[in-house]
Amino acid sequence: MKSSGVDAKPATQQAETRLVTAGRDPGAQKGFVNPAVFHGSTVLYPSADDLHSHRSEYTYGRHGTPTTRALQDVMMALEGPQCAGVGIAPSGLAAISTTLMSVTKAGDHILVCDNVYRPSRNFCNGVLARYGVETTYFDPKIGAAIEALFKPNTRAVLVEAPGSQSFEMPDIPAIVEVAHARGALVIDDNTWATPLFHRSLDFGVDISMQAATKYIGGHSDIMFGTISANAKAWPMVQETIRLLGVCAGPDDVYL
Repeated sequence: MKSSGVDAKPATQQAETRLVTAGRDPGAQKGFVNPAVFHGSTVLYPSADDLHSHRSEYTYGRHGTPTTRALQDVMMALEGPQCAGVGIAPSGLAAISTTLMSVTKAGDHILVCDNVYRPSRNFCNGVLARYGVETTYFDPKIGAAIEALFKPNTRAVLVEAPGSQSFEMPDIPAIVEVAHARGALVIDDNTWATPLFHRSLDFGVDISMQAATKYIGGHSDIMFGTISANAKAWPMVQETIRLLGVCAGPDDVYL
């Protein structure tokens, strides 16, 4: 789902200001600072004509509510102007798996940094391998030398910035340049830095993921993940989210 445009001037505000103002529209919330929590699945239309003409902003609870829209607006503002859309998943791992399924198909090859989050490696070696997607792991400090690992069917490169456990910082601009020249997308698991400290989309990354369970949630009381993508990658991510039925509960989203 794209931003509703509540945050009208994200580029002119400090990141800390965007963090506390984005996603909030007191005028639409009867003066209250925080958005309401919408629990629901079915959406009613004023008329059958409105239904068939798709004139409603909201169509079904799984596809989003004003609560999820508020969180998406916050993430859009933090990710920066290159962000075309944000998807919300029920966990960080769900964000990772949804993203990888968005950009691969049977017979494809992907490159994954060797310091990747262990469950991400398990998903590549398990589900993706079972569906015919090959994974090659690389030294996170490889930089432009990653070109030697590309195959004709390499579709994506997954990095972590910084990486899990060992915290190497990959040379994202160098990897992006090589990958894009070979027609591949670049995905960044940005959980540790968050877009508050590292806006990876600004460096040419196509998809930025986060286990929002960590710093975005902040209090160890929720489970969800986010998938932020540029204009090229967002349609693929959006379609996979819709087809898989990926969504997060309104209470976790509100928190």
